[in-house]
Amino acid sequence: MPQISLTDLVEITSAAGLSKARKVAAIKRRPSYHPAKDFYKPLREKLAELHRQGRPASELGGFLATLNDRKKVNNYQTAVEGYMRWCGKKSIEWFEPSRGVYSRHGVDVRVNPELGVSINGQRHLVKLYFKDEPLLRLRTDVVTVMMEASLREACQRGEAMALLDVRKGKLFPLQVSLAETRAVIDAELAYVADLWRSL
Repeated sequence: MPQISLTDLVEITSAAGLSKARKVAAIKRRPSYHPAKDFYKPLREKLAELHRQGRPASELGGFLATLNDRKKVNNYQTAVEGYMRWCGKKSIEWFEPSRGVYSRHGVDVRVNPELGVSINGQRHLVKLYFKDEPLLRLRTDVVTVMMEASLREACQRGEAMALLDVRKGKLFPLQVSLAETRAVIDAELAYVADLWRSL
């Protein structure tokens, strides 16, 4: 049974034609996950750690000073600036985020938001978006609908699903019809399942 990440699904859904097929093939053939190849892993973990320990986002400046990789320094700097803008003067308290799997057509999609945070008293599960590429509405919709579909039963009432464009410091909550977007997602997973068998 194919197992892919939510990020994989977003990349597949955002592509068309041969590009879509190539993305599925690349996912099937890529080597096993290794933390050293996960470019944003240290920053994702640092953001969660800060909130888990109730420390201010201003401490991220010290974290940047520990980096030696020039590529990471440049990319992390922009992300940290955006994240600190987003935090601003908000009251942010940590809770452990729910994790889940969305399964359709024999394909499992892992849904793992990085942050569980109460923002000014409103609980949010937050998936982080670090890329420099513009965050298109389709990506936002797929992420937030997948979170809603796979995590809602494990959540408290009123808990919001959201995607944070870290570089821009902008939070995008679920704002789309669940049924319509799930139908699109399920069709994409049927495509993945069919193509996966032939690769």
